[in-house]
Formats: sequence, C-alpha cells, structure tokens
Amino acid sequence: MSLERKDEFDHEGWMKERDLTPIETIYLTTLMWLDKRLRIVDYLELLEDLYYKINMQMPKSHTEQYNLDNKFWYWYPLYALGSFSTIAYVVAAISGALLGFYYSPATTGDPSTAYNSITFIMTDLRFGFFLRSLHRWSAQVMVAAVFLHMLRVYFTGAYKEPRELNWIIGIVLISLTMVFGYTGYLLPWDQLAFWAGQIGVEMALSVPLAGEWVAQLLFGGFTLSQSTLQRMYILHVFFLPFVATALIAIHIGIVWMQGIAEPH
Repeated sequence: MSLERKDEFDHEGWMKERDLTPIETIYLTTLMWLDKRLRIVDYLELLEDLYYKINMQMPKSHTEQYNLDNKFWYWYPLYALGSFSTIAYVVAAISGALLGFYYSPATTGDPSTAYNSITFIMTDLRFGFFLRSLHRWSAQVMVAAVFLHMLRVYFTGAYKEPRELNWIIGIVLISLTMVFGYTGYLLPWDQLAFWAGQIGVEMALSVPLAGEWVAQLLFGGFTLSQSTLQRMYILHVFFLPFVATALIAIHIGIVWMQGIAEPH
C-alpha cells in the first residue's frame, strides 16, 4: 500500500465493520496514531524478524528435538525457581533503591543515625513500613528460591556436561546471595544486627593465617564500629548489586543458549 493510499484509508469505517469492543477500538486508535508519527509497527516487525533469526540459531530443546507434544513439564513449579528468584531479585533491587533515599549509613560518626533512619522509614514515612517489608520479604524469598533451585539442579543432574560452567556460576550466585542477606541484615544497626556483626567478626578471626586481615578488611577492625557499618553499606549497595547483576545476566544467557535441562 502506497503512502497516499495509506493516509486515505478509512480507519473508522474499518473498525466499525469488525464490531470491535471499546477497549480494542482505543488500543487500535492509539496504535495507529503512534504508528503514523513514529512508525511503531515497522520497528516492531524489525525486532520480531531479528528475534526469530537469532532464535533459530539456538540449539533445540529436548521437547523440540524429539517433537514431543506433551509440554506439561514447562509449568512444573520446580522448573520455574530460577525465574522466580530473578523476579524476587528485581523486586528487592527496586525497593532497596527506594529505601536508599531515606536510609543513612551514619556518615556523621554516630552509628545510631542508621537505626533512627530505619525508625523514620517504619513509623513516619508514608508507605515506609510496606516498602521495607517488601524489600525484606523479597530478599528472603530470593534466598529460598535460589536454594531450592540449586537443589533441583543437583538432584536432576542438570549440573553435568555441558552445563558445568553454569553450575559454577550458580554456586557463586548463591554465595553472593548469602552475602547480600548478611550485609543487609547489619544495616538497621539494632541489637540483632550488632550481635550478627559480632559473630561475623569472630568467624573472620577464626580463618587460619588471614583471619586478622579479613576482619580488618570486612569489618574495619576486631570490634564493631562506624567503619563496620560503612563497609556493609558499600558492599550491599555499591559492590554486590553490580557483580550479582552481571553474573545473573551471564547465567541467564547461558541457559538461553544451551536450553533448559528438561526432564527426559
């Protein structure tokens, strides 16, 4: 269809002939308005074509290779734990970023500033209690989902060749998840955080040969102080998110290239 004929096309008459619902009419009218100005449909077609060109080069899954009609296993809960943990991570990241607008890691030299900022979020900030609870529960759901995901991979033998590299990345990711949880646990700087930090110092000191160096590096000394809280904050907010996000992207990319280790 030429541009002249395209402009002369009776959109209203075409939609009336097909007896569209009001929602469909609004959707199509909006899409046509945008497409006339921004060529939305053309770019969507380019993306669709690019997707199928790339996807056709990927190895076929077990179901596609053997032309199995029964794909019920796709909805098996144990095979959705990886995506479930990724969604929990995204929710925790977004809610954590919002909490960062109001949380203070006690840069004034008084560690009680951190606890006071948490108290403000929980009691005075509008939707603050919900926001912190969302961050906390999404983090706990992520830990549980990652743990169950690793168990599923192990007991189904999905860690074997050629997926051993992704298994190692998964081990690193579950370790980072534990560190995420520990550093976030210390940020409120309440009694639970204080004694958890003290246990961490003792565990660091118990490391043979390098124990004192590890305690100095991670906790800023052999006793908890302002340096401890700042280190936990830097790890939790600046270091771990970038490392974890990069590894998650690599992990998902390898799964996409190799295909899911489906049950045989």
